[in-house]
Amino acid sequence: MTAPNKKSKHPAVGIDLGTTYSVIARLDELGRPQTLNNAEGDKITPSVLLFEDGNVVVGKEAAKAAATDADNVAECAKRDLGNQFYHRQIGGRRYPPESLQAWILNKLRVDATRQIGAFSKAVVTVPAYFDEVRRKATMDAGYIAGLEVMDIINEPTAAAVAFGFQQGYMNPDRPDDQRKKILVYDLGGGTFDVTVMEIGGRNFNALATDGDVMLGGKDWDQRLVDFVAEEFIRKFGLDPREEPNSHGRLWRDCEDAKRTLSARAKAQIACDFRGQALRVEVSRSQFHDMTKDLLDRTSFTTRQTLQAAGLEWPDIDRVLLCGGSSRMPAVVEMLRDLSGKEPDCSISPDEAVAHGAALHAGILLAHYDGVSPSFHVRNVNSHSLGVVAMDARTRRPRTAVLIPRNTPLPVVARRVFKTQRVGQKSILVQIVEGESASPDDCSQLGKCSVRDLPAELPAQTPIEVRFRYEENGRLTVTVKVEGTDKALKHEMSRENSLSSEELDSWRKYISGLDPIAPPPPANLSGEAIQLAAGAKAADDALDYAPESEGPPADPNAGTVKRRWV
Repeated sequence: MTAPNKKSKHPAVGIDLGTTYSVIARLDELGRPQTLNNAEGDKITPSVLLFEDGNVVVGKEAAKAAATDADNVAECAKRDLGNQFYHRQIGGRRYPPESLQAWILNKLRVDATRQIGAFSKAVVTVPAYFDEVRRKATMDAGYIAGLEVMDIINEPTAAAVAFGFQQGYMNPDRPDDQRKKILVYDLGGGTFDVTVMEIGGRNFNALATDGDVMLGGKDWDQRLVDFVAEEFIRKFGLDPREEPNSHGRLWRDCEDAKRTLSARAKAQIACDFRGQALRVEVSRSQFHDMTKDLLDRTSFTTRQTLQAAGLEWPDIDRVLLCGGSSRMPAVVEMLRDLSGKEPDCSISPDEAVAHGAALHAGILLAHYDGVSPSFHVRNVNSHSLGVVAMDARTRRPRTAVLIPRNTPLPVVARRVFKTQRVGQKSILVQIVEGESASPDDCSQLGKCSVRDLPAELPAQTPIEVRFRYEENGRLTVTVKVEGTDKALKHEMSRENSLSSEELDSWRKYISGLDPIAPPPPANLSGEAIQLAAGAKAADDALDYAPESEGPPADPNAGTVKRRWV
């Protein structure tokens, strides 16, 4: 393969920012992805932070400290992205999860700089099932860490790209008519994704994706922790999970036991607490029994995704395993029984995602330099996107979907709504993400208002709402009121996002330019919350009648047009 970044002064760098482990890779002079070792000489870096005497330690030493200094250790911050704060205080302080993720990215960047020189441009991966808010938070973390995040790419897609490179799909001499359909099963430490893709020549097209951002190897660890703790309680009447350090030691031992059970039929787990000690033996069959429901959840999601792609198992050419937790024998056995195929373990479950991200970074840099890309990636959106509107029949709020899930990206979608009454002064557009008809069961992405409408604006005046959804999962909203000059192009304001000033403050602090830590994002006071609610109530929602929905749009057309009145 010709190096796609040959003319570029920037190295092509990809980062797998994982829940439990993170990896950074680059393309070498021949365009081949290679993992960069961290300062400790390891290919993978634990996504764990230790706050100690004003310093922040990231990686292996921080992970070890969970057994002795658990109160000052933060891990699995990726699961908190989209929230205002990490789920607990660290050293008496609340941290936004973006800042914790940024420290991890900063370590990867600094360690890599020692090997390849200074760089700033990178592609960062996210779970395919991440919503728009979490994607934005990931890009913010990259900014804080001093990176220019050129793009974010879904982890299963990145794994498929790495697989395609390994199989020679990016070879310019390869025929373009050799189409393969692959199912990527990605079970990481904290998240689970499954994506069905079609590889045709040098085109990588996602057909359907699904997943669970709160399901991963940590949940398998938790079952072992609870099993041992219950045995300890039965024997001594004490719960080792009550004290953070003993809990941290038990967790590490259970994590090691999980890996042991992938190679051996049984494992020993030691537990000590308040002068009492216990050694518990766990067999592989016991472990499988206590985690069967977790595996069943991945099986259900896998079947649903295959169905959403309009395919059956005979249509799938290969089942590709990715993510460190996919090493568990139960995963391989389940997928073998489910698909009737032998799962493909040919790519490194730890490194493949970073390798795919580096290959994608090479394509972007080649594009900047005017070089034709060696492959193309097209993703689908993992969640339906819409707005809240009033049902004309029931006068209750409903979700009006503009972009259904699994629509190929990028896409532009529009819907036409109507004002509710004569002389309406304002319109509230609330953007939601999810599959429920009830807005309360969907994720609230943001809102915008069009105000100061003409005094005698007729009732049922058309209002066009247009979404532009990019390949990286970022959304732009445009609202236009027919017959007026009122138009709004909206960058959504999110209550849980950091402001630009806060992002700059954290960037200076983590880079060492400003030794004074920025304050945490301010919580709204009770009065401010009431004012915000009052402002929301002052704007009128969009109005529509569900029975007027037109026929489904062709997602391959690139634009989804629907008219609601």
